[in-house]
Amino acid sequence: MRQTGRQSRRPERRTPPTAAELARVHERTLAEAAARELAQPPFPDPAAPGRLEPRPEIGDSWARLRRLGLDPDAGAAAVHLGPAEIEQRRRASGLDAVMPVLRDTLLEPVGQTPLILAIADAEGHVLWQEGERGLRRSADRIGFLTGARWIEESVGTNGIAVALRAQRPMHVHSAEHYLRSHHSWTCVAAPVHDPGTGRLVGAINLSGPARSIRPYLLQLTATAARLAETELRAHRLEALNQLRTLAAPMLARVAGPALVVDAAGWTAAAAGLPPLGRLRVPVDGWGAAAVHWVPGLGECALEPLADGWLVRPVRPPETDGSGTVTAEQAEGARLRLDLRRHDRPELTVQGAAGSWSHPLSPRHAELLLLLATGREGSTAAQLAEALFGDPGRTVTVRAELSRLRRYLGGLLAHRPYRFAESVLVTVDGPEDPYDLLPASSAPAVRRLRAGLAAGTVRLPGTASVPQPRAPGDAPTAPQPPASSAASWSSVGPQARSASPETSA
Repeated sequence: MRQTGRQSRRPERRTPPTAAELARVHERTLAEAAARELAQPPFPDPAAPGRLEPRPEIGDSWARLRRLGLDPDAGAAAVHLGPAEIEQRRRASGLDAVMPVLRDTLLEPVGQTPLILAIADAEGHVLWQEGERGLRRSADRIGFLTGARWIEESVGTNGIAVALRAQRPMHVHSAEHYLRSHHSWTCVAAPVHDPGTGRLVGAINLSGPARSIRPYLLQLTATAARLAETELRAHRLEALNQLRTLAAPMLARVAGPALVVDAAGWTAAAAGLPPLGRLRVPVDGWGAAAVHWVPGLGECALEPLADGWLVRPVRPPETDGSGTVTAEQAEGARLRLDLRRHDRPELTVQGAAGSWSHPLSPRHAELLLLLATGREGSTAAQLAEALFGDPGRTVTVRAELSRLRRYLGGLLAHRPYRFAESVLVTVDGPEDPYDLLPASSAPAVRRLRAGLAAGTVRLPGTASVPQPRAPGDAPTAPQPPASSAASWSSVGPQARSASPETSA
């Protein structure tokens, strides 16, 4: 009987691959990568029916480690912290306060399942490692112990490193690990962020034998990470209340408007000012200078107070937007977008309004990167397609741009959205193009990574970097400037109607 097209279509795989299948994928992928490096075609068709491929996150990690030259049999030299630095990092992470609840949440419910609970900081250092004694001895043999730095560059693809890089819960099973010595293990990990600052502070990881892992552990680990963030939020609110108690009598004696904020900029108390939830504090805090330009307030006199700051505007902010950058102040301003560290994107502005810097949320980092590499401007629909692959999500884009304009003011123009022409924009990117906002799945960011790796585009303000080439290849042509239409057309929002925006 003749089959219809629908009947003959290969059914979608619904069961996860086995450890043996993953091992075959691992060996085939590494062998094909080695063959490409030696220029030995032909290569198998990647789209061949029934061909099992690594998950995108795993495949990207393997490709990155191949570029770094990491040996899948040996790894790299281990990095271990001493006892004093482990204790210092435990306190700095803030996760020491939530360890009791993590033990109760993760180790008790799993019963007799052999597991190791490991807590790492944002740099991948294992600060705590607890669990069944025999399993911990096995983990010691592969270097998975307290004080070890569990990052891709040293130990290959693993749950902690992938979760910190992607900044979302991740599962690395059996031969998805890059090092062959780790193929008998399974890891599930979830990142933890400081609710007050949004800063990545670490990751929670559960590891165990690949043969005995349970599918619910990824969700359990993600839930534990949210619980840890809730505990951190409660500790911050308690500290803010203590600062408020200290600040109230002081504000009563201060002449003129003033407010007291904690080290992250959250308002504890205010007098003579409209309610302000949070001031934007530089990544490294305010310096020793007595007067700083504070987005939203303008020039302010700052005095340290306990674990926060007493902030007094030099001139009371007006309701007409004083405290934001005006068009005149934006003239000749320099804006630097620092994306060298995937966990700490930072914005720095220097100009007539003053100088300031502060960390960025992942979404704002994506938006500013797209605006920096597309100086001709984009509509809300174009930005929505670039961020989400859906031009209909303009409400979300306009809301985020409205938040950006609260403190960037005249640095941003609209209709279409873009940086003001007089603003000099520089983007500092990582050495490896694939480390550029690695947690971002925005289509335009992914195209930009590929263009940077291929040498067809470059970031604004960066020197041209020669394209990699095989021995004997002819020299490559110069790269196009980062702001050119030719370079951006291949990575940015795709061209659409030229109709202007109807609202900011």
